[in-house]
Amino acid sequence: MEKLSPLQIERLKYQPKLPSSLAGGINNLEMAEGSATQSVRDQEQIKELFKNTYGKPVVTFEKGSSSRNLPSKNVGVILSGGQAPGGHNVIAGLYDALKQANPENKLYGFLGGPSGIIDGKYVEFDDKFINAYRNTGGFDIIGSGRTKLETEEQFQKSLEVCKKLNITAVVIIGGDDSNTNAALLAEWFVKNNTGIQVIGCPKTIDGDLKNDQIEISFGFDTATKTYAELIGNIQRDANSAKKYWHFIKIMGRSASHVALEAALQTQPNITLISEEIEQKKMSLESIINYMCDIIVKRADMGKNFGIAVIPEGLIEFIPEMKSMISNLNDIMASLENDPDFVNATTIRDKFDIVENRLDPANAKVYNSLPALIKGQLLADRDPHGNVQVSKIETEKLLIEMISTRLESLKSQGDYIGKFNPQSHFFGYEGRCAFPSNFDADYCYSLGFNAFALISFGLTGYLSSVRNLTETADKWVAGGVPLTMMMNMEKRHGEMKPVIQKALVKLDGPVFKQLEENREDWALNDRYLFPGAIQYFGPSCVCDVTTCTLQLEKSRELASV
Repeated sequence: MEKLSPLQIERLKYQPKLPSSLAGGINNLEMAEGSATQSVRDQEQIKELFKNTYGKPVVTFEKGSSSRNLPSKNVGVILSGGQAPGGHNVIAGLYDALKQANPENKLYGFLGGPSGIIDGKYVEFDDKFINAYRNTGGFDIIGSGRTKLETEEQFQKSLEVCKKLNITAVVIIGGDDSNTNAALLAEWFVKNNTGIQVIGCPKTIDGDLKNDQIEISFGFDTATKTYAELIGNIQRDANSAKKYWHFIKIMGRSASHVALEAALQTQPNITLISEEIEQKKMSLESIINYMCDIIVKRADMGKNFGIAVIPEGLIEFIPEMKSMISNLNDIMASLENDPDFVNATTIRDKFDIVENRLDPANAKVYNSLPALIKGQLLADRDPHGNVQVSKIETEKLLIEMISTRLESLKSQGDYIGKFNPQSHFFGYEGRCAFPSNFDADYCYSLGFNAFALISFGLTGYLSSVRNLTETADKWVAGGVPLTMMMNMEKRHGEMKPVIQKALVKLDGPVFKQLEENREDWALNDRYLFPGAIQYFGPSCVCDVTTCTLQLEKSRELASV
């Protein structure tokens, strides 16, 4: 028998809270429909690609006055993409709802992500299986994967597996790309009259899968609190030793929500926000000058220490780097089968081949980078053809360039301090943490709600639970059409439909909170030390939501 930690034993006992509409029972729901919807952009193109699922209304659930008799139903579930705390509770909520609706219902978990439904690798859940994973972190209950669901052959194989298991609904738990897969699969199933529904659940610690109906993706709460604990610990160490500058790269591929939230929880000396850098068209040199200015000013105050928080995707938002990487992504797609590149004997030979293919301005930028970074930019692409920014050690690039700049200032007599840098990357540390009470409740509600959408015959929807700054009983359950969140973007050199990422709004209340305080935090040590996530105790400690949600909700209420 597996040995459990004391915390895991206690967390297995935790009963997640539900919105009052869902708590009344899956068979006692009524559904209210809103007006027809449209995609966020490129309406005509998206409508043409999703002829059978486009334009559906947003729906909400309320307690019903009568009980529904629901026939037995088999459902399949997929965990897709990177891990996020609370995924197990989505499956637990889905399982509990379908068993409550009809004890004859069955839930199958496809193993290893979307490839499981293609290859027919699955498990059937029962009470004992599910109960061992309640309120735990990770995706190890069935594993995850990044296989794309987009080809006719993949759809056909998925259909055959579903028919074999008599599955009439599939739930895909994932981020923007995974739910794009869900939208494509839903459209294909309807087009081919299969009778199989597809429902998505909004997962990603990056926090970039959201709109008015999806206030936050699950896992963001737990991950940011985990990172904030680590940053707070480092700040305490820096404030004690008073001799190190810590450069902390923090997960978040395209959007800076994670870095921004962690900064608001800890108040470091420097926080870079990718979206701001792009809007202001800041060059790499101007970023270095900005950071050096703070380092020099602190040194003049006798403070040769500090904390800098750097979003993972920063390098793609620096204008000259963004242009170069976009050019490089296209070139790398063509070099995959190029014998000269594949058989190059040294990494420098590969550098030369790439530089000769790049546009002149982009080649100049690429050539100016340290060999370490140049090599990392050539690493294998992700399934969408993009550079894997987590493998680019941006924090070390900044340290190297800052060190060079400070040496130059020292030789001119403009810097008298000592610069002892330390680099960190916080990513995987937060993806599988024990979910916070908020994420445990939110995820369970999302899963429970996913079956509510299935029970009303809906397909091509994303499970939505709103009003999240209130207590769970006041949360609003419902669904949003996946096509409502879509636009056209370039992938692998082609324009494809994808769910639009929600980036940091520079005119929004969350960024404004940082902007109003960053000058004070830069020179005066206003460090906060959040400590570990708390699961037991007063609600103001255990159930508090993120600064991001609180600030966004405050603005929303103020505008009413």
